[in-house]
Amino acid sequence: MSTTKEQEQSELHAKIWKIADALRGAVDGWDFKAYVIVAMFYRFLSENLTDYVNGIQEEYDPNFDYAKYPDEGITDEVREDIVKTKGFFIMPSDLFVNVLARANELSTNMKESNLFTASKSERDEKSERPEDEFLNVRLSEIFKRIENSALGTASESDFKGLFSDFDPNSPKLGAGPSKREERLLNVLNGVAAMNLSHSGNRIDAFGDAYEFLMAMYASNAGKSGGEFFTPQEVSELLAKLAVSGQKQINKAYDPACGSGSLLLKVKTEASRVSKGGVAKGFYGQEINLTTYNLCRINMILHGVPFNKFDIRNGDTLMDPAKEHWDEEPFDVIVSNPPYSIKWKGDDDPILINDPRFSPPGVLAPKSKADLAFVLHSLAWLSERGAAAIVCFPGIMYRGGAEQKIRKYLVTNNFVDCVIQLPGNLFFGTSIATCIMVLKKNKKDDSVLFIDASREFVKVTNNNKLTDDNIAKIVDAYEAREEIGYFARLAPYDEIAENDYNLSVSTYVEQEDTREKIDIVELNAEIARIVKREQELRDAIDKIIAEITL
Repeated sequence: MSTTKEQEQSELHAKIWKIADALRGAVDGWDFKAYVIVAMFYRFLSENLTDYVNGIQEEYDPNFDYAKYPDEGITDEVREDIVKTKGFFIMPSDLFVNVLARANELSTNMKESNLFTASKSERDEKSERPEDEFLNVRLSEIFKRIENSALGTASESDFKGLFSDFDPNSPKLGAGPSKREERLLNVLNGVAAMNLSHSGNRIDAFGDAYEFLMAMYASNAGKSGGEFFTPQEVSELLAKLAVSGQKQINKAYDPACGSGSLLLKVKTEASRVSKGGVAKGFYGQEINLTTYNLCRINMILHGVPFNKFDIRNGDTLMDPAKEHWDEEPFDVIVSNPPYSIKWKGDDDPILINDPRFSPPGVLAPKSKADLAFVLHSLAWLSERGAAAIVCFPGIMYRGGAEQKIRKYLVTNNFVDCVIQLPGNLFFGTSIATCIMVLKKNKKDDSVLFIDASREFVKVTNNNKLTDDNIAKIVDAYEAREEIGYFARLAPYDEIAENDYNLSVSTYVEQEDTREKIDIVELNAEIARIVKREQELRDAIDKIIAEITL
């Protein structure tokens, strides 16, 4: 990364902190994040659409500016054509830049008239400002219009309810309309001040600001924040493992996609190994409504066209998206599913007949759904593909149903690799997790075990994988050879003898880092010391004898 890019990112992050400081004590943590991200998204959509229209008109009028074009000049035909291409539409008067300019003008007038501090009756008497000129009302209506612009079109599912978590009328913004107006204006002005066009690539800047916001609040929010966010370096490792060796990739999928960071890392990595990247797009399902909305926003902010992603809201285990189920299997699956959550398991007699879960003959325990997610991913994986899944360590060694499921996975030669990660990598938990890589086209019946528990650097309260750490792990995975104290290829028979235990520590010898002592040399050194001690005593005795004569 160039120095200029680092400086630009630092300035961008500083502006985000400035907005946070302005709202401190009023809107906390994840609520603040939602307001800033949606405001950024609104600005992105506005500028993206403006650039698109200006680019078309440039041939006819180099000075054309969609932001200054009258709403009355927009025909239904123009609007429909834009929606077909972009997936949404915004009238010129509803663009971020115009709404902000009008809001700042009205705010200035209110301050000059002392209307912010006046009583409601005084404001009503002194101001003829219509209700829809208040920023909270204006934004609510604009966001509805953006969502409605996609109704009945191919992009409807991608925009429906996209702004539902942005509540401009929330009491969290303030007790009255004037306070809410002031804080909303602070957010919009803060987002407007961000340099989101560095290096000539606005998408990279918007995406970077999004990732910074997610990481900033995941690190401070404990489990409630961390469960929605996989650190970028872990996402990068999973993506590299899943795309490794694939020359063509049809689709990428995450059954517990959170905010979409894993899928977006696959987008980056796939472009390096496959000429066409991920040819048919990105698919995911997320049970949390807020995070589901964030994921769709994240896709668009990172330049994924509306017709290249399909993210659904729902319970993946109990109600997988039917459209995903009907699709061809996925070449790349990446996932960091929730650890040891409860599910219906054998309380639901139908599940044992579900083709995703039935092959082992048992279901994952009701109190621990981890292996249910693994089996779901395996069922949706293509014959040539790979799935890289973050796993709770207990599923690698516990007995009962989990042991039977592991036996099924190993016996049918689906487990390609198990990687032990360092502890304290994830926000909200210090647990040392693992990665399981699944394949259906293995060339041998061995399992590669990699002990990467020492591959990290300490950063504040968390550990972090560096580029070198990631490269070392991926190189070992691709080489599939034994490396002392780090990687070992264990044959099927050995795993069977260990009752299908897949804990890395069972197969990779731990290096003894204690200082090695040569006993023979140590005894010789002791003898020399004793001899020298005796020589010194004799010399002292001789001196004392001479003195006492």
